[in-house]
Amino acid sequence: MKTIIIQGSSRSNGNTSKIVGILRERMKCELIDLNSYLISQYNYEHKNRNDDFLKLMRKIVEYDLIIFATPVYWYSMSGLMKTFFDRVTDCLKIEKETGRKLRGKYMAAISCGSDGIETEGFFVPFKNSAEYLGMTYVGNLHTWIESDSPTENVLKLIAAFKRKLEEGMGHLLD
Repeated sequence: MKTIIIQGSSRSNGNTSKIVGILRERMKCELIDLNSYLISQYNYEHKNRNDDFLKLMRKIVEYDLIIFATPVYWYSMSGLMKTFFDRVTDCLKIEKETGRKLRGKYMAAISCGSDGIETEGFFVPFKNSAEYLGMTYVGNLHTWIESDSPTENVLKLIAAFKRKLEEGMGHLLD
């Protein structure tokens, strides 16, 4: 199964990146850092067709498992990640064939905060978006960084998350 992590953080080498790096070491997957692309805010008149979003989505839909990784900013996903999700509307309005390719795919999400307390409802937009798009939501993981690195507990959570994905998707992760 082809897996990709989409990282949406204002800092490409920040705490979320540290978590993503650990997961990438343990899973064979690609990375898209949204901070490296020009993705404009959603526009009802679709005046932003020439930014990087649609090209990026055409690449993303070729993967089977899409894992979104975002820092917790004010109890929610990052603005960069929210803009990306808002722009998925383009795949339902102006590039429907790309949007249809999301059906049957798998989605998971990772948050990285300043502590081990998961914000209530944080993952609801991911779960509901997966359902709306015809994707299967296979789980989420809240992580954090202390003293510039993840704790042993976080490393155990990452290992358990990887196992959960493998068990939930079985032979598809080969």
